[in-house]
Amino acid sequence: MTSKSCSDTPSADQLMALDNQLCFALYAANRAVTARYRPLLKELNLTYPQYLVMLVLWQQDQSVQSPKVSELGQRLRLDSGTLTPLLKRLEERALVNRTRGTDDERVVRVCLTHSGRLLRAKAVSVPERLMCGVDVEPARIASLRGELRNLLEILERVEPSEQ
Repeated sequence: MTSKSCSDTPSADQLMALDNQLCFALYAANRAVTARYRPLLKELNLTYPQYLVMLVLWQQDQSVQSPKVSELGQRLRLDSGTLTPLLKRLEERALVNRTRGTDDERVVRVCLTHSGRLLRAKAVSVPERLMCGVDVEPARIASLRGELRNLLEILERVEPSEQ
């Protein structure tokens, strides 16, 4: 870690410039990426958040036990108030089933239906089709993804009150 001298401190105007805000760069990039996904996911009749849920379920489909809703929420960093309506819509489309635990009714597990598994075959082309229209080397994308994961890890370690 390097120390900064007082002369390195940006001016108030520089600190407050929209284009100098990390949050805005992430927000704008997120909106742009989501917009690129939208037409591809429309073909699958999925919203972007539903697609993320399905990605987790497709990945975990090989495991012995279906994930709990709370585990899905942790993986996707979504609270139950956001995740429950997503799962309800996917269940209405017969892509997933939610079942309550026999030992503890508070535990709800989510599993793919046959239709949900079949949808994976259509969705497998989405990442490649998304990247075909972007003139960025795959290694650069991997590097950016790694940097964002590192940033996320740091941000999740630091309590907001500590800042």
